[in-house]
Amino acid sequence: MKTLTTLLASLAITSVYLTSPASLSAADTAHVNAWTSVTQAVAVLHPTAGNKCHGQIRFTQDGDSVKVIALIEGLTPGQKHAIHIHQFGDSSAADGMSAGGHYNPEGHQHGLPATEQRHAGDLGNLQADNDGKVKYEVTVKNISIAGTKNPIIGRGVIVHAKADDGGQPVGNAGARIACGVIGVANVAK
Repeated sequence: MKTLTTLLASLAITSVYLTSPASLSAADTAHVNAWTSVTQAVAVLHPTAGNKCHGQIRFTQDGDSVKVIALIEGLTPGQKHAIHIHQFGDSSAADGMSAGGHYNPEGHQHGLPATEQRHAGDLGNLQADNDGKVKYEVTVKNISIAGTKNPIIGRGVIVHAKADDGGQPVGNAGARIACGVIGVANVAK
């Protein structure tokens, strides 16, 4: 029994040592530093089958907040369209369904941006002008670019055919009319 206790104690100490930040190798530290230095991301939206919606969304980390700026066209003129970050950065399906559901790592109910506890991917509604274009800006505090708070790098972005009404479970926003993948932005550009 004493040998078993000694073995378990040794394993516990070894486990703590191997998982502590001080035990990171130089390569691991460089990897962590590389990701924490990412402060800008971009998603290029492409239309899903039979749609014309396309554009670009920029994400900029500013302290604990992320500023989102979307320039999108090909929307229904004068109509609102929901915009969400989705679970997967997979745009392989013609209808955008490969992006999965809303990004919701904290398990909250769906909500609009004014709701503090909501899916991390709930970004609200775009209001198209009479030409079907929009410049949309929102700042949110429930995501990060590549930090520890609900990181969005590699996730999908979807624009929907209808407005998000805030209803459960996902806002009744209809079909997916555009899909993109969030990647590290070229800040030198």
